[in-house]
Amino acid sequence: MLRQLLNDEAGFIISAELVLVATLLVIGLIVGLSEVQHAVVSELNDVADAIGELNQCYTFSGFSKNDKVSNKVHAATYGSDFEDKYDDCDDNQCDIACDTPADENP
Repeated sequence: MLRQLLNDEAGFIISAELVLVATLLVIGLIVGLSEVQHAVVSELNDVADAIGELNQCYTFSGFSKNDKVSNKVHAATYGSDFEDKYDDCDDNQCDIACDTPADENP
């Protein structure tokens, strides 16, 4: 059995070089994923700015049917309008950031 163990070459030996290469790959992966996260956040910020630039104002007028003889209103529909005001966070004016650390005790 000892001779079989010594002649077995199907195992795997973890060497210092393999640990170094794996460490560099993990560090590179973390940096790469961080850059992907920054790129996705930047693109989503562009989408949010585009949505904030949409003009949502509308106006429509009403109408009515009057009897000219008796001057009675038979039917009426009233108009409506809405004016889109400038919001606080339109055009990337709001910063989403963490506050500075604060003590829990007063």
